[in-house]
Amino acid sequence: MAYSISTALAIYFVLWWVVLFTTLPFGVRSQHEDGEGAPGTDPGAPVMARMGWKLLWTTIVSAVIFGIGMWAYHQGYLNIERLSKLMGLPF
Repeated sequence: MAYSISTALAIYFVLWWVVLFTTLPFGVRSQHEDGEGAPGTDPGAPVMARMGWKLLWTTIVSAVIFGIGMWAYHQGYLNIERLSKLMGLPF
């Protein structure tokens, strides 16, 4: 059973969001940690989130993980029979 384009895009979409939520806390410093902040703002608010870099890294890391997953699928490591046997489920 081969992936269709829509299935591959859906898997990449979910993977991209998981990686984004994983990369969000990296490199963020709060206003409390830096000692600077505007009056009336939360001390835990980030000083500089650098979302552009995080989106770029998320896309790159997601593409690498997706590529490894597709390679493993085409090599036969990620097929339903093998995974169900690994989990002890009858197929």
